[in-house]
Amino acid sequence: MSNAVKTAMLLAGLMALLGVIGLALGGTGGLVMALILGGIMNMGAFWFSDKLALRMAGAREVSAQEEPRLHAIVAEVARLAGVPKPRVYVVQNESPNAFATGRDPKHAVVAATTGIMRILDERELRAVIGHEIGHVKNRDILTSSIAATIAGAISYLGMMFFWFGGMFGGRDRGGGNALVGLLAIIFAPLAAGILQMALSRTREYAADRSGAGYTHDPEGLASALAKLHNGVQARPMAQTAGTEATSSLYIVHPFAGGGIGNLFSTHPPIEDRIRLLRAM
Repeated sequence: MSNAVKTAMLLAGLMALLGVIGLALGGTGGLVMALILGGIMNMGAFWFSDKLALRMAGAREVSAQEEPRLHAIVAEVARLAGVPKPRVYVVQNESPNAFATGRDPKHAVVAATTGIMRILDERELRAVIGHEIGHVKNRDILTSSIAATIAGAISYLGMMFFWFGGMFGGRDRGGGNALVGLLAIIFAPLAAGILQMALSRTREYAADRSGAGYTHDPEGLASALAKLHNGVQARPMAQTAGTEATSSLYIVHPFAGGGIGNLFSTHPPIEDRIRLLRAM
């Protein structure tokens, strides 16, 4: 319940921010326009986010004959979680990682890289699939897609306000209108990004707990996370447009890095996740 309340509050914060930008853009009419834009983008995310994520990641659906071990693990964990078996995809990438996508458990996909299947043993891979099916059962993919589209709408409206503020805000406000537009384009997307980051971290912790519960093996997931973190540092994914757009979906952040950049990561610190799992 605590995570559900946090998720609702963070999504409400994003929607409120979208409304504020719309109101600043054009009063009541701008507010309505912003909400309509957000609604259209969310409908697109609902129907097409999974297809876009798979295409951007370069994932390919595989049969049980091609990947019998992966299919067997996905089927077992789905049964333990009480959800339909997701479709199974593989990403040809030696960087070890995995993700899930799909708007609900009936339309879910679990994808694993060739790298993760190479470095994890069966117990650890089972624990990782548990985490991903935790996202599926908790409907985190839909939540994250909605958050991402709202954040995108905020950035889009901030740009509109900056370039066309005079048209919407009236000429009588002149430089003041331009100043508000400048503040909007700088601070609104930043605030949206922080809210989106907080939402993503909340859902990662929840998926860790859910997955460890389905498999009854928090230590297996803790061990897998440690290996994945080290594996990504040794073999990070290339930062292309596709991997940048889908990075928040992966079980661990797919790019090498550290320091202050971790403060703004969509993933919680690995050390914290491992500590909480071992406390279970």
